[in-house]
Amino acid sequence: MRSLLIYLKDYKKESVLAPLFKMLEASFELLVPLVMAAVIDVGIAREDRPYIIRMCLVLVALGLIGLVCSITAQYFAAKAAAGFGTGVRHALFEHIQSFTFTEMDTIGASTLITRMTSDINQVQSGVNLVLRLFLRSPFIVFGAMIMAFTVDVKAALIFVVTIPVLSVIVFGIMLITMPLYRKVQSDLDNVLLMTRENLTGVRVIRAFNKEKDEQRRFEEGNQILTDAQKFVGRISGLMNPLTYVVVNGAIIVLIYAGALRVDAGELTQGAVVALLNYMSQILVELVKLANLIITVTKAIACGNRIGAVLKEEPDMENGTLGWREEPQAPTVEFEHVSLRYKGAAGDSLTDITFRAEQGQTIGIIGGTGSGKSSLVNLIPRFYDATGGAVKICGRNIRDYDVDELRDHIGVVLQKAVLFKGTIADNLRWGKEDATEEEIEEALEISQAKEFVQGKEGGVNFQIEQGGRNLSGGQKQRLTIARALVRRPKILILDDSASALDFATDARLRSAIRGMKDSPTVFIVSQRASSIQYADQIIVLEDGRTAGIGTHSELLENCPVYQEIYYSQFPKEAASNE
Repeated sequence: MRSLLIYLKDYKKESVLAPLFKMLEASFELLVPLVMAAVIDVGIAREDRPYIIRMCLVLVALGLIGLVCSITAQYFAAKAAAGFGTGVRHALFEHIQSFTFTEMDTIGASTLITRMTSDINQVQSGVNLVLRLFLRSPFIVFGAMIMAFTVDVKAALIFVVTIPVLSVIVFGIMLITMPLYRKVQSDLDNVLLMTRENLTGVRVIRAFNKEKDEQRRFEEGNQILTDAQKFVGRISGLMNPLTYVVVNGAIIVLIYAGALRVDAGELTQGAVVALLNYMSQILVELVKLANLIITVTKAIACGNRIGAVLKEEPDMENGTLGWREEPQAPTVEFEHVSLRYKGAAGDSLTDITFRAEQGQTIGIIGGTGSGKSSLVNLIPRFYDATGGAVKICGRNIRDYDVDELRDHIGVVLQKAVLFKGTIADNLRWGKEDATEEEIEEALEISQAKEFVQGKEGGVNFQIEQGGRNLSGGQKQRLTIARALVRRPKILILDDSASALDFATDARLRSAIRGMKDSPTVFIVSQRASSIQYADQIIVLEDGRTAGIGTHSELLENCPVYQEIYYSQFPKEAASNE
């Protein structure tokens, strides 16, 4: 939590003025019981009406000045807290952007969303309350005790006993609840994860008639969260009644002792009223302090969770080399490459070796889970190889500046993701300053031009969130166009034509082969027809290379490729028998 306080550095003035004005308000509040005592002992006792009126005007003046100080303090506290929250959000979002796929997989999207929203809101509320009350409440408590000594030393000894007892209650409950609030936030992560999965997978859930199962699973997770919140709430809820019992007990003792001393003539009635007012002020402030402690406890737990994410350093060190093509070196080269995901029991890729020359088309095929996506994810350095070396243009991929490297690689991932905005806006993710001609060319190559022209507004057609107003094939073609618009040196199509019919898929591959700049193309596909005309086909099985060669070579000597191909073209299998 302490590490987050640096985001208050731009609000030093507000962070000082907010508690300062609150303490000014508290100072005026501490004078009120003395004025009331004077009204009783002087004005009422002597029946001096003008004096009573003057003192009432003093009370009104103290109230108005206190109100102005309170509003000013609230303004500065809100400004500092809002600025602090903004700074933390920006820092956290920027830090998350630096995470590799490994960190994203390990931490989880649902947890990061909770950190960005609920956790930061809790910390922001905590900062706001601390600036307003953290100094004010103790100031009132100890100030009331000191003022009580100015009224009567013997009676003030009751305060000396009461305040330490109250402190033990408040801080004891705080120490117990802090780890419990941390657990509550973890349970909230789990509920958010289930909610996110249900909303994104609603079609699958309905297709398999799993609504009731998912509802039951959500209710169980929500019940765990509810029970945890109730448990910590009960403990936190003890704070108010315990403080009320102690303070009201002290008030009873104070009234009893004060009455005896008034009767003996040792104490005035106004002094007793002043002491009662000071005790009441302590009660009110301790209730505020109790609520503050609860909020601060939550804020500290949430702040520690945010700090843990900010301390998570990406495991990928950035290189310094810029892009430079070497005519003699292959565009992509794998040398005995292995990959093991963090926390995995075994390798996802083992001893992969191949070369891809400039302008070649490389097909990658294999069964589900054979490591096809894992292989191509190493090329833009989404993951680092755990063994061997991946080389781009003859140089180790780890030596490149990541941004410079990815500027020359076009990637179309398995899941077609589009963002809310126009078609042109989405395509300019590939190249920010892309001209209309470049956008049109990319649409034509990706076979998206025809359906885009049919949309109202053409490239200015508004895409809804996640591209839900487009079909699967349309989304895939637009994501391909987005990659093509930057004219990449290496183009990776990771099973990105699965929603296209065979004719469109064939036209797409033909258009890519006919591109002017002749990029090195990697096509990952389950379809043998999509990769059979590739210059080189890599067949994977359980993360290992089962065969490398052309379509005809693999049909002769690779049993894995034969099985895949003939399962999709049974007529050819029958004719060979």
